[in-house]
Amino acid sequence: MTEHLDVLVIGAGLSGIGAAWRLQHERPGIRYAILEARAGIGGTWDLFRYPGVRSDSDMYTLSYPFRPWRGRETMASGSSIRQYIRDTADEAGITGHIRFNTRVLSAEWSSVAARWTVQAAVGTDLQPQTYTCDFLYACAGYYDYAHGHEPDFPGLADYTGRYVHPQFWPDDLDHTGKRVVVIGSGATAVTIVPAMAGTAAHVTMLQRSPSYLTPLPGTDVVAQGLHKVLPARAAYRAARVKNILLSQGFYQLARHRPDRVRRILRRFAVRHLGDPAYVDEHFTPAYQPWDQRLCVVPDGDLFESVRQGQASVVTDHIDRFVPEGIKLASGRVLEADIVVSATGLSLLAVGGVTLSVDGAPVDIAAQMTYRGVMLGGVPNFAYCIGYTNASWTLRADLSSRFVCRLLTYLDRHGYASATPVPPVGGRRRPLLDLTSGYVQRGVDRFPAQGERDPWIVRQNHLREAFTTPRADVSRDMRFTRRAAPAAPADSTLEDIAP
Repeated sequence: MTEHLDVLVIGAGLSGIGAAWRLQHERPGIRYAILEARAGIGGTWDLFRYPGVRSDSDMYTLSYPFRPWRGRETMASGSSIRQYIRDTADEAGITGHIRFNTRVLSAEWSSVAARWTVQAAVGTDLQPQTYTCDFLYACAGYYDYAHGHEPDFPGLADYTGRYVHPQFWPDDLDHTGKRVVVIGSGATAVTIVPAMAGTAAHVTMLQRSPSYLTPLPGTDVVAQGLHKVLPARAAYRAARVKNILLSQGFYQLARHRPDRVRRILRRFAVRHLGDPAYVDEHFTPAYQPWDQRLCVVPDGDLFESVRQGQASVVTDHIDRFVPEGIKLASGRVLEADIVVSATGLSLLAVGGVTLSVDGAPVDIAAQMTYRGVMLGGVPNFAYCIGYTNASWTLRADLSSRFVCRLLTYLDRHGYASATPVPPVGGRRRPLLDLTSGYVQRGVDRFPAQGERDPWIVRQNHLREAFTTPRADVSRDMRFTRRAAPAAPADSTLEDIAP
């Protein structure tokens, strides 16, 4: 049987649960469901189970503004975040709206019916299931859960040790007393290395080029102090504002005074390692700060592992795998019992769902993004992405609030649909503005942004926190009224708002 909802949300991760909370709170009585491909709540935080997995954003900004984070960790463990999301869903009565093990395959919009028809596969035997909805909201993030990035390493078949990718960490892997090589220098690698270093014989981080690392305290002492003198909710809000201002201020400093930030980050590294030459060789990137996302090192744990001799960093290129490990371009062989390929993630737009409008396929990469929430030319559809320079949730929550405002506008004016109408001509720019490898490999799968509002995405939460809740939801939007039952083809088109 086909189930009809007012809103269908795709994904029960951090974004999807936040979207459901907003829908319940701001649209009381709305009929909605969340379609989740996995068997549990959590999304990325349910998928990633590698050693030390944690947030790389502070929890005062990664957590929901409507449900304060009460843990002591600033950079929380993956299991803590997963439990936080589950508790949020349970307490708000959201869990009962989730259809688990339900993978969305395609969605087709009908202008005559003014609704989406969504095809899904349910369970391990992929039973077909059809849903219809008035509005479709994709909260599936932008990672490909089925595939990580895997370079084609020469000689990999000759390697006799254990080779793993962090995205699919095996439950039976015991690294105790083993020689481990972690390939990569991004957030995943700098998390795994210190987590494994305590019990492994030795861990080597093998990188082609360095990344910027910024040590931050594992516990926010200011936030803890605020909790001693203020009520819990007031203390949380104050800590959240403080961290937003600090992170946005540091980002702006990096973009406008990159050389100063380079010197600051180098001083941090030298202070922890005590070896300027080592820092210059392995922790001094060629690019400018925030051309790629900074990697957070809680309490300088990676530096401490290197300083104690439990871990080391090698900056070189891989020539090929050999039976005992990895042969480098320099000729050196890194012997390894375990090789962890922390070589990055693959990006996937709107969870890989195939979209079509009135029978015409939607090429997502050819569209333009409307306020970073909707797609030009696609009715009653929204997607959720976070910031590249701040916590994901900061922008995700703004997106969900915008969707709720749009739904309210449709109801008040008796409209059935809203379609962003993109400008003609003009320069197209990438949606994601980082030079990181995983972004550059997948950026052509995402919509572009334009040159003016509302077709640009500002990586500035301080500005968006003020403008998005006040944005004119009718600007550059075409609305239609629901067709009368006797004449379903006679929808009335309204003018596009200037």
